[in-house]
Amino acid sequence: MALSFHCEASSIYPQQEQVNYRNKKCLQIVKNLIRKIGIPSISSSPHISLQRGNWVKLICGASFEDVVDIRNLSLVYALAGVDCIDCAADESVVNAVNEGIEAAREIVPFQRPWVMISVNDDEDLHFRKAKFDPEDCPPDCSRPCEMVCPSNAISLKDGVITERCYGCGRCFPVCPYDKIRAVTYVRDAVATSQLLKRNDVDALEIHTSGRQTDLFKELWNNLKDSIGNVKLVAVSLPYVGDSTVSLMNTMYSIMEPHLCCSNLWQVRSMIYELDGRPMSGDIGRGATREAIAFAVHLTALRDRPHGFLQLAGGTNVHTVNGLKKARLFQTTCITGILLFLFSLLYLFESQYFIKGFIMFMILTVQEYVIEGEISTVKPPGLLDALIGGVAYGGYARKIVGRVLSKMQSQHSLACVEDYPDHLLEALKEALALVGTVKCYDLPSELP
Repeated sequence: MALSFHCEASSIYPQQEQVNYRNKKCLQIVKNLIRKIGIPSISSSPHISLQRGNWVKLICGASFEDVVDIRNLSLVYALAGVDCIDCAADESVVNAVNEGIEAAREIVPFQRPWVMISVNDDEDLHFRKAKFDPEDCPPDCSRPCEMVCPSNAISLKDGVITERCYGCGRCFPVCPYDKIRAVTYVRDAVATSQLLKRNDVDALEIHTSGRQTDLFKELWNNLKDSIGNVKLVAVSLPYVGDSTVSLMNTMYSIMEPHLCCSNLWQVRSMIYELDGRPMSGDIGRGATREAIAFAVHLTALRDRPHGFLQLAGGTNVHTVNGLKKARLFQTTCITGILLFLFSLLYLFESQYFIKGFIMFMILTVQEYVIEGEISTVKPPGLLDALIGGVAYGGYARKIVGRVLSKMQSQHSLACVEDYPDHLLEALKEALALVGTVKCYDLPSELP
């Protein structure tokens, strides 16, 4: 019997040694890849990324609550260099995000990204779940809802897996028997206020429909005593036509008295998230057009609202190319002025004009420095990017989620760092996306 055991063990141990060797090798490749690329979050702050226009946010989903996936997504995208991870205002979800970040920092030390929690002031597409009773479904139903669900949240046995559903709504119109309904909800302000007091929650995002500001004001008043604990406040809103800027200015006037804390203008920033086509980035190239059109409209205005602008809603790997075509990618307020003035210099070649131009530049830089020292809650300065950055949600989750799903099918619920070959595969996907904004110098062939 002992001999039999010894023979089996001799065949198992070499295989295990091979697995351990391969895992160690993959983990070292991960570390080398991150160091070679030079992930900027290792040395620079998220606020600087906003100013430079290379801010990247991962949207886990305001309603997505699968803590295993959220932990692994946070780990992978933290390694890829995102500046912020946005998640549901739920304690278990926040814990999962922070656990993923800390696990990533054990692999390679870096400055932690900001953790943002999302709330809503009224009914909102991001705060809903699909629901139906699977026993009501006819036996011969082809279940198109399962095929269109991007998060694998629909089960033949259980119906909708609540924690995986993030409310995209694609299942509603395809049900041939109209059995699926939406369940909407509003996050509790008291519970949110408590989360904002945690030292591992850095930012708040408020989703608003733009229909009215009364509910926005009510929510803000319920949260204002906790706002002093965060580094950034974001407002996510859709384009509502000509009244968009007026709405943004009204909301800013509601928030302004509480955006600055007593220790004189500490890091306190404002972002407006331009929600183009919500929860659609994984559909295809065209999904990003609405967010870019929204950005083009706002950046063309003279009376731009206070705060940075960030794209969301339909964003994907094609978004940066769209921004480049619109000449908005990492373009500063001063760039357009310079191009115009240099063209005049070329036309007139006048020494008086040149002297005037130099004086204009000196005054401009002086004004920027003075304003920069006084407050960070202002319209972006002439040296700040017109578009602060991009938030990626459905598309970011999809490209890494494929790898995580494959890993879980082989190893059940698992921590991605325990399987470095899958971690490396997921990281390559994340770097390819984040790198479009961060301008990483990626090798032509990733390992």
